[in-house]
Parts: sequence; structure tokens; C-alpha cells
Amino acid sequence: MASFDLTGRVALVTGGSRGLGRATVLAFAAAGADVVIASRKLDDCQAVAEEVEALGRKALPHACHVGRWNELDGLIATTYETFGRVDVLVNNAGMSPLYDRVENVSEELWRKVIDVNLSGPFRLTATIGARMAAGDGGSIINVSSVAARYPLPEVIPYAAAKAGLDALTVGFAHAFGPAVRVNSVQPGTFLTDVSKHWDMDAFERESQGFALQRGASADELEGTMLYLASDASTYTTGAVLRVDGGYLPPQRSGRS
Repeated sequence: MASFDLTGRVALVTGGSRGLGRATVLAFAAAGADVVIASRKLDDCQAVAEEVEALGRKALPHACHVGRWNELDGLIATTYETFGRVDVLVNNAGMSPLYDRVENVSEELWRKVIDVNLSGPFRLTATIGARMAAGDGGSIINVSSVAARYPLPEVIPYAAAKAGLDALTVGFAHAFGPAVRVNSVQPGTFLTDVSKHWDMDAFERESQGFALQRGASADELEGTMLYLASDASTYTTGAVLRVDGGYLPPQRSGRS
């Protein structure tokens, strides 16, 4: 039986200080991996690093804005200086700012969303993936979204970026195969810290249209992430896996 064990491996997780990123970091550490935790706030990264070390693994907290390539180059350099390798890369960092109407989306908002959700993952995958391919191989996991499949009016820039991320997944799987596997996960509605700002009554009504009729907790993504990171998925690449509880978009009318 294929193993989910990550002992001896090094994983780099962007957006790793909270939500799905934090859950992934801790799941990887529990499976035996040393982990690089990257996000914009160093204090948050350090807090998660302490949790990793409490599990007996090594951790490297690193402040980094994923949308800025010069900062990504620094992240990559520090990671290889510290651990000498990356076996698993998780492009998890993302953002989806609110806007009132699509015609009011500014160039600044558009570029921020594309830079963080698409341009940054491209740079990390191209650079680290090339080093993986030239070495012992590895696994790259892109965290997409159901928005890539159901681009609702209020998340059009985000949905476009995530659809692009799924396209990168397939392209890089061929560019770096057979040594490197590249896959994408499309999470549905996960009740992380972001959901604290939602209208939960409205969400409860909308979730009745899902097959599982509920949102998910962050730990419900862990099994999928461990599968893709480990030798359990040695013949899985270029795939886009839905982890959405049977999500269907809410029925709405009118302009956004």
C-alpha cells in the first residue's frame, strides 16, 4: 500500500500561517516533513513554526509577499540555504478583495489579485519545479477554488486567476514530468477565519444546495493534501481535484 509518510521531506507552503495553509503545514509536519511557512506577517509564521517544532519537526518562518517576485527569490534562496532542497511546494496564498460592481474594478485591484493568485505561483513553480526536475523530483500542489469553475459576478478577477492556476497545473505537469508531479485542488466553502465575516444565515440557506449541505472545516482538506504530497499519488499529475462537498453556486439575479 502506498505511504502517506513524509519523513525526510521538506515542504514549502505559501499562505501557511492561517486557514487551509496552516492546516496543511501541521498535517505535513505530523506526517514527518520539515516545513517552510511563508506569509506576509512574520509573527504569524513564527506562531505556526512553534506548533511545527512542538511536533518534533524543523520549521522556517519567512515573511513574503507572494505577488512580488523579488521577495519570492529571497524566499527560495533562504529555503535552499536552510534545507538544501524542496520536495513539496504548495501554492496556497490567495486574495479576493471585495468590489461593488465589476465596472468599478480598478487596475490596482486587478493586478493585485492576478499577482498573488497567478503570477506568484507561476514564479515559484517555474523556479522550484526546475530545481526539483534537475534533482530528485517532487510534488507541487496548487490551491485553486470552485470559483474557477463557477465564476460568480462578485469574484470575477479571482475566478480568472484561479482558472489560470488550473491551466498552469496542466502545463507544468508536462514541462517538469516525469520527475515532478503537479496537481491542483479546488476547495469549496471552508469555514476558516475568513468566514467569521460572512452572513452565516445566508450561507446556511445557500449550503442546502450542496450535496453535503454544509461548509467544511480546514482539517477536511488534509487528506487530499497528504495524498498529493506523498507517494500515495505517484501516478497522479496534471489533475484538478474537487474538494467541495458537492458545491453548487447560489441562484441569483441582477447585476453585480
